[in-house]
Amino acid sequence: MNQEFYQHIFNKQQHIEAVPSNMQIADWALNVISLLYPEHSKQGYNSIDQLKAEFHNLEDELCLVLNATQACRDCDNDKVAKSFFDQLPELYRLLNTDIQAIFNGDPAARTEFEVVRAYPGFYAICYYRLAHCLHQLNVPLLPRILTEHAHSKTGIDIHPAAQIGEYFYIDHGTGIVIGESCIIGKHVKLYQGVTLGALSVDKSMAFTKRHPTVEDYVVIYSGATILGGETSVGHHSIIGGNVWLTKSIAPGSRVYHKSEITVKQGNLE
Repeated sequence: MNQEFYQHIFNKQQHIEAVPSNMQIADWALNVISLLYPEHSKQGYNSIDQLKAEFHNLEDELCLVLNATQACRDCDNDKVAKSFFDQLPELYRLLNTDIQAIFNGDPAARTEFEVVRAYPGFYAICYYRLAHCLHQLNVPLLPRILTEHAHSKTGIDIHPAAQIGEYFYIDHGTGIVIGESCIIGKHVKLYQGVTLGALSVDKSMAFTKRHPTVEDYVVIYSGATILGGETSVGHHSIIGGNVWLTKSIAPGSRVYHKSEITVKQGNLE
């Protein structure tokens, strides 16, 4: 390797922003989640004042991260951090609806504790909802780091800009993809391998509605692919496994993939 290469790398290192590692940012989010749901942690507090102090510490940590990343050059990072924590009661309410959706919808779930502690779908939803809140506050980078962390842990890829209603239920979850401009209503259930994506990945579509809309009370079974910004799945519809859908369907629709399986008996003689 020549000197020019070394100089190039060295120059980059001199100008790199003091951004905490992705794991440090993900750990901050997990600490927030663990305060909301102590099922994630053995940490206990002897008083409400101690609990309040821990929330304030995490608020200060968020402000430090925002300052380090220069995430909001034109705004008050203290104010952004405070706005995020002011929204925690509503975020907590939303997450509780997600727990209920999973617990009520999965016959294998024995307790809500099990859902909080063990279900990858809820893990991914937690990180998504924190990331979406930050995204709504116009914080760049951090929301994507959080959802990509959850993606790496669960195989569930939810873009932080996606809009997802309450009582969201992900079952199994591995391989789910939910695109940036996707809009999902209330009481929606997704199984593993579902893709809510774009018909085209052309860069010119970066700021357009290119992912589908899924209305309330829709169930989408494993392996289904629904594409396109103009594609809408009407409320109370059921999308069967392995369906490929690029056109809108009316409310109450049932869409199934028809396949033929032939079984030939072997000659046992």
